[in-house]
Amino acid sequence: MGEVNTFIQSIPLEYFIILSSVLFCLGVMGVLLRKNAIVILGCVELMLNSVNLLLAAFSAYKGNGDGQLLVFFIMVVAAAEVAVGLAIIAMLYRNTRSVDVSIFNKLRG
Repeated sequence: MGEVNTFIQSIPLEYFIILSSVLFCLGVMGVLLRKNAIVILGCVELMLNSVNLLLAAFSAYKGNGDGQLLVFFIMVVAAAEVAVGLAIIAMLYRNTRSVDVSIFNKLRG
C-alpha cells in the first residue's frame, strides 16, 4: 500500500488541481453554451468526474480513504442523475423529435 501512495505522491498536487480545474471549467462552459441535452448531461458528468479526481488526489496525499469513499457516493448520485436525465431526454425526443433544450420552454402549456 505504501508503494501506491509514494507513486501518486511523486506527481505534484498542483498538477491534479490544474487538471481538475480545467476539466470543471470545460464542463461549465459546455452546460452554459450548448443546447443539446445529451451534450449537457455529458458536461455535467465531466464536472462530477473532475471533482472525483480532486477528491481521490487529496485522499491519496493525505493517506486515508475518506475522499475515496466520497467518490463512491458521488458516482452513485451521478448514475442516478444519468438515469433520470436520459428518461427525460427520451420523453422530450418522443414528444418533439428533438433534443434541443430550448424546446423545454414550449412545453409549459
